[in-house]
Amino acid sequence: MAAVVEEKGTISIHTENIFPIIKKFLYSDHEIFLRELVSNAVDATQKLKKLAAIGEFNGELGDLKVTVALNEADKTITISDNGIGMTAEEIKKYINQIAFSGAREFVEKYKDKGEAQQIIGHFGLGFYSAFMVAKEVEIITRSFQEDAEAARWVSSGDTQFEITPATKAERGTDIILHIAEDSEEFLTKSRISGILEKYSRFMPVDIEFDGKVINNKSPLWTKSPTELKDEDYLAFYKELYPFSEDPLFWIHLNVDYPFNLTGILYFPKVKNDVTHKDKIRSTPGRYYYR
Repeated sequence: MAAVVEEKGTISIHTENIFPIIKKFLYSDHEIFLRELVSNAVDATQKLKKLAAIGEFNGELGDLKVTVALNEADKTITISDNGIGMTAEEIKKYINQIAFSGAREFVEKYKDKGEAQQIIGHFGLGFYSAFMVAKEVEIITRSFQEDAEAARWVSSGDTQFEITPATKAERGTDIILHIAEDSEEFLTKSRISGILEKYSRFMPVDIEFDGKVINNKSPLWTKSPTELKDEDYLAFYKELYPFSEDPLFWIHLNVDYPFNLTGILYFPKVKNDVTHKDKIRSTPGRYYYR
């Protein structure tokens, strides 16, 4: 295994204006930076799980999870996983070449071994959404590969980066965001918790924040309808909409052809107590799928 050497260079992009585009115009809502980074972290755990399933990783998987940590004093948000990790060479390949998809290459390599659709994350622009809220981003990572050395990547949101050796005892990746002054709204527990519940509620590995697991790894739609009772469907609906009345009815979908789709389509009640100032409006079904 080649040793990690200190290195400085220029991120490979095709336009010098890419960072202003990412920071201001790539997404209308800057909160999705956390969705993208958590998805990448989940993807890293699923890649390792896949390699273990096909015999290309023989170590202990352990408790695969993603942890989000907020340090209000240091003004940082850290997203950590214990997944596949990266070598210094992989950092240069997947991070420094903007819009290169690590997930796409992984799926292509292992597509004949099944379950490729479970690899959901993409390096590239998804990772760089971090710069919508951060003035500096660090990556500290160690590959799952035997005798791999840890590496640290850092960039301040321009086209310059630096890679140096790092100290990290376990495999996986830490993404450390040094939050910019104009994005300090994200430095509160309630804000982070709200974003995670909005976007990461049904991720397939534990998502921990502030000492709590915030997601449900086995939502109702992943189970067979024969295993469930009416009270299960009602309890799941109440979990999502605690202040709503019980739905009129629901449909549990399980489609295998021409595509795979599982889901629950709820039909909520529509109130009929309409005054002369109100108009009756239809309420769409609430549909949860995977």
